[in-house]
Amino acid sequence: MAVNMNIDFVRKQFPALSGEWVFLDNAGGSQALQTVSDRIRDYLLFSNVQLGATYDVSRVSTGRVDEAARTMAELINARDKCEVILGPSTSMLLKNISLSLVETFNAGDEIVVTNCDHEANIGPWRSLEKQGMVIKEWRINPETLDLHLEDLEPLMTEKTRLVALTHGSNILGTINPIKEIAAFIHERGAMICVDGVAYAPHALVDVQELNVDFYAFSFYKVYGPHYSLVYGKKSHLEKMPGINHFFLEDELPLRFQPGNVNYELSYGLLGVMDYFSEFAAVHGDGQPVKGVKEAAALTYKTLAGYEETLSARLLDFLNSKPNVRIIGKKEADRSVRFPTISFVVKDVKSSTIPPEVDKHKIGIRYGDFYARRLITDLGLAPQDGVVRVSMVHYNTREEIDRLIKIFETLF
Repeated sequence: MAVNMNIDFVRKQFPALSGEWVFLDNAGGSQALQTVSDRIRDYLLFSNVQLGATYDVSRVSTGRVDEAARTMAELINARDKCEVILGPSTSMLLKNISLSLVETFNAGDEIVVTNCDHEANIGPWRSLEKQGMVIKEWRINPETLDLHLEDLEPLMTEKTRLVALTHGSNILGTINPIKEIAAFIHERGAMICVDGVAYAPHALVDVQELNVDFYAFSFYKVYGPHYSLVYGKKSHLEKMPGINHFFLEDELPLRFQPGNVNYELSYGLLGVMDYFSEFAAVHGDGQPVKGVKEAAALTYKTLAGYEETLSARLLDFLNSKPNVRIIGKKEADRSVRFPTISFVVKDVKSSTIPPEVDKHKIGIRYGDFYARRLITDLGLAPQDGVVRVSMVHYNTREEIDRLIKIFETLF
């Protein structure tokens, strides 16, 4: 399909791309925008004081951090900025949520996890078994590699309190129908917690449209700083005991942000929005784009179409190789997958392939990518996991063709 994305404009926004390396390990962490760096630098040099004081610089600092929280809430379509909790990583934020939420549960209550998530959305919930929770596992179908609701149905009872799953697997690249799954879970009286880390670089997240109870992702996968966000419905957060000082118990989201947020990284998040706004202006129809969400929606729509062409290029090659097994969907359709593509080669250790690619200054990776339970259950651990090529919209068709030429010499 023809996609009109200005790749020259895009690549100029990422200083690291001017170097000699090709980055195809983006699911592990994307390159950072110049606008993000500019925001962080500006904060540290000109407003690096404690929040909440009466003097002018503190007022500026307070306003900047507040603007970041409000903008992130607008980006994901939260009803209130108090529903957005910022912190160092998705792993840490989900651990904090689990420790607080369990205080509202009773011994014998049930939590369902999958076997295909990143451990960030499995381990915190499984650890609650020590506090009397019953943990059940929703397993992907080994043939389709999908999560099927008919397999979740028998796991749910009147004691099921929460189901935790991924919006998109960082191994499979498969997009799960979260809106449909959330409705199914809510009809049975339980909550849903979604890890959107692998999904968020490729598509806009709308927590109201999805009707999720908790949703987390990391901005260092979305062209920003090493910082993360977890959304929680206000009605849930208000019932959960906080993890901050006792005199902050009534303040959302501060009750879940011990030590407060990182000020400069919070302000740096606005650099991602700067990029989305400029991207929308460059790729729009000449009409002004109003609002953060509108700019992000246009950006994601455009980049998803372009990314689909990158996926198709690599998948066509891999599908042509009889000794290659793609671990995930074999088609590039952006409605069912994003451009994180994993595979194994018959009788070849996955660990042997990336070092050969390294020699050509192209970065890819092998392993389990913290989805160890999935790799183990698929029987891929003895092969050292999968080879993963994870693309984003700043990658080029020429880069994929370079990689394919190298692969041609290896398998």
